[in-house]
Amino acid sequence: MLLIRLGASRGGPEAAISLLVDKAGSAKMAETFRRRRVLNGQYWSGDPYVKLLLDAMKHSGCAVNKERHFSCEDCNGNVSGGFDASVSQIVLCQNNICNQAHMNRVVTHELIHAFDHCRAHVDWFTNVRHLACSEVRAANLSGDCSLLNEILRLHFGLKQHHQTCVRDRAIRSILAVRNISKEVAQKAVDEVFESCFNDHEPFGRIPHNKTYARYAHRDFQNRDRYYSNI
Repeated sequence: MLLIRLGASRGGPEAAISLLVDKAGSAKMAETFRRRRVLNGQYWSGDPYVKLLLDAMKHSGCAVNKERHFSCEDCNGNVSGGFDASVSQIVLCQNNICNQAHMNRVVTHELIHAFDHCRAHVDWFTNVRHLACSEVRAANLSGDCSLLNEILRLHFGLKQHHQTCVRDRAIRSILAVRNISKEVAQKAVDEVFESCFNDHEPFGRIPHNKTYARYAHRDFQNRDRYYSNI
């Protein structure tokens, strides 16, 4: 999701871990501890989706610095995270991320936006079709629409269910950051859907689960070695 922040604070990313604390001082200490651990990548940097995207960003000349490019903030509503294109920073919504798997998925989703920002001249703020394309790619490649996640949402279907999920989530993400009608958002998604749904970079395939993501990461590393030897 593209994010526009007004007066937001900046810091390091963190996992949303529920801790019971009785005193404000203890809460502050626990928060600082969590932030430092996440900043060191202990929570998400080993995820195969994230590992591939971090390698792809570095390969594209946009190496990610965890302190510079991640921020941990409280967010309004039920937003889990966002990509702030104005400062090239990923925001993790510490008050809305509920567990480790959720955080990994949010980081992956927003890294796909960051990758698109790195490799293409994306007009995030005035061209809704550009935004729609990146939202389609993020929903398609991040695991947002995996079978397990859809079952947990009580969404079931057989024929082209993955495509339907990607389309719906892309539209929802656009509406969350753009003051436009649902019809306009749907039109933008429909216009770019075929080409953007079939753009699987840097994975080279739709990584339906972590096993697929590991294979994709292996292939990406081998591809990188191949081109470096030409």
